[in-house]
Amino acid sequence: MHYFAHESAYVDDGCTIGEGTKIWHFSHIMADCRIGNNCNIGQNVVISPGVVLGNNVKIQNNVSVYTGVTCDDDVFMGPSCVFTNVINPRSAVNRKSEYMKTHVGKGASIGANATIVCGNDIGQYAFIGAGAVVTRYVPDYALFIGNPARQTGWMSRHGQKLSFDAEGYANCPESGEKYIIKEGRVSLSLDC
Repeated sequence: MHYFAHESAYVDDGCTIGEGTKIWHFSHIMADCRIGNNCNIGQNVVISPGVVLGNNVKIQNNVSVYTGVTCDDDVFMGPSCVFTNVINPRSAVNRKSEYMKTHVGKGASIGANATIVCGNDIGQYAFIGAGAVVTRYVPDYALFIGNPARQTGWMSRHGQKLSFDAEGYANCPESGEKYIIKEGRVSLSLDC
């Protein structure tokens, strides 16, 4: 076995788990999941059937990742955050055929106790604050906080808040990388 699973963890048949991945106490990886290399799956995590995680995904304790979720490389999920996969659940109504998809882009961070309502994708390097309830699309590099979550700024790839000048440029205070905002979209500047 090229990954580590604690003796109290359950890994169902049909999963693909990458090299160097660690699965900790009381976690359950359900059938047909694909988990990349060097992921860290904390204690008491549930990953439902068919979930896809890229490389170097970090999932803290008590997180639920339900069917329909895909995450690119380098995604961070804080303690007790949760995804949903049905928009209008009822105990007496079977809606398994109505699961909605949610995609989390490369390098995005989801804060502790945040809820991601299904069908709302999260862009690359976006930052979801602790306790936020995401009910709509989150653009690349966007900072979303609150309930319902609203955009309050932009973040760098290093998780630092960006302040744009009058020409639409910002520098990451940690990395020095230069960003540009055009037509409400942020990207790395080619003028570095």
